[in-house]
Amino acid sequence: MTDSTAARKPRRSAGSKAAGTTGTKAAGTTGGKAAGTTGTKAAGTTTTGGKAGAGAKRTTRTTRTAAKKGSETELVQLLTPEGERVEPTGKAPYAEYAGYVAGITPDELRGLYRDMVLTRRFDAEATALQRQGELGLWASLLGQEAAQIGSGRATREDDYVFPTYREHGVAWCRGVDPTNLLGMFRGVNHGGWDPNSNNFHLYTIVIGSQALHATGYAMGVAKDGADSGVIAYFGDGASSQGDVNEAFNFAAVYNAPVVFFCQNNQWAISESNEKQTRVPLYQRAQGFGFPGVRVDGNDVLASLAVTRWALDRARRGEGPALIEAYTYRMGAHTTSDDPSRYRHDDERAAWEAKDPILRLRRHLESAHHADEGFFAELETESEALGKRVREVVRAMPDPDRLALFEHVYADGHALVDEERVQFAAYQASFAESEGV
Repeated sequence: MTDSTAARKPRRSAGSKAAGTTGTKAAGTTGGKAAGTTGTKAAGTTTTGGKAGAGAKRTTRTTRTAAKKGSETELVQLLTPEGERVEPTGKAPYAEYAGYVAGITPDELRGLYRDMVLTRRFDAEATALQRQGELGLWASLLGQEAAQIGSGRATREDDYVFPTYREHGVAWCRGVDPTNLLGMFRGVNHGGWDPNSNNFHLYTIVIGSQALHATGYAMGVAKDGADSGVIAYFGDGASSQGDVNEAFNFAAVYNAPVVFFCQNNQWAISESNEKQTRVPLYQRAQGFGFPGVRVDGNDVLASLAVTRWALDRARRGEGPALIEAYTYRMGAHTTSDDPSRYRHDDERAAWEAKDPILRLRRHLESAHHADEGFFAELETESEALGKRVREVVRAMPDPDRLALFEHVYADGHALVDEERVQFAAYQASFAESEGV
């Protein structure tokens, strides 16, 4: 169970270091260029569904592009793939978003960049550890760093986060030691951290169920009279689940202070968006009676701004909102997946041109907010984090087998106690047979 009044630990700002972490090199991008894009300029940055094209028109603040059946979608973008800041234009509330990052400092921008680089390095290390047999499975966030870091940094200390199993960047923002994320994937625990310590719930494997958990928690927050917000993460595939739509309805009817953050990475494992929905995902919110916004999920500033806006209105008692972060899963769904079986290399290449880390680096360099010393120091920090992750994972002890029965109920349960005794006797039978 989670307690809405639990003590909360302070989190660091966008420009500070994550507690207990040392740093990592972004695989192929540590302060550098994205793989496959070295020396190239990302072209055609404003369409929301197709490949980057050399003749595409660059957006201003809000991008309107043709979608299926001639409908239109609006994409909130504050930083182009070339690293250029976009001036706020367009109808309300789109003109409002830029105000949420108008005063962002160079130090905060460097902090966002650092967050993305180190998160990517951690993710790459975890993928390598799985390939080496140290983890049973891993779900990579490669390509989704801006959506996660931007939205994660928009949360306040007293907000509560309900993740799926891929929110490694959000966990980083909430101060969860990244090595704690690996215990479940190594098979030595069921989570690895106390959810109330960082207001970051345990990873949820059941697709979409966390949206209901978040809505119920948010309803409790409202009844407590608190002004904190709740945010639930899920993917485009989960939006087809009944749980998510039920959560939408409950949140709307009870005006719950919850933000639904959908990372639309284009593929629900091997199922494309075209087989998931007939309308842009953010428009689904209209049917439930609350606002929906599509944001450029590879733009960390836009993700930060729109999430701040949504959480602010939730805290003010204005109810839920849906954010669709339009991004791309660069790698496999998990390490058991082979994306080459269902998508083409040129699709990934088009999205690599919009790489979120390269985008912010271009801005830092062009605005003279970071020098080579900063990037070199970050690379050193990156390597140190990678080394620490490897050492911690390989040193993880085997769990107490009877710990399986702990924390099933808050105050214990007679049936669980009975099952514990039976399981202990079963385990003891192996030791007896080995001694014969």
